[in-house]
Amino acid sequence: MYLISKYQQIIEKIIGDYAKLRYSYSEVERRTVFDREQKHYLLMILGVEGHKMVHGCILHLEIRDDKIWIHRDGTEDGIPRELLAEGVPKDKIVLGFYTPEKRKITDFAVC
Repeated sequence: MYLISKYQQIIEKIIGDYAKLRYSYSEVERRTVFDREQKHYLLMILGVEGHKMVHGCILHLEIRDDKIWIHRDGTEDGIPRELLAEGVPKDKIVLGFYTPEKRKITDFAVC
């Protein structure tokens, strides 16, 4: 349980930091969605850019068993780098946006 709590704190800090960044030059807001019970963590964008409505998911992470699954990573530098910097081992990070076959050729968890 301690590991899950630690991962929740790390994920919420990282996503919270991204949420504070201004989204280009438009009226687009960044919103965090933390479902601690189901262990899903999202960073969403919502607003108006020019003449278009914008709504999308930038980040979607899930804690499943004792691993952090990355389902969506729309960041420039990549969220795995941030997780590693916070002390999360590579074998606890699953690149869920890849197929299981492709995960096998990464340095991260396969699952």
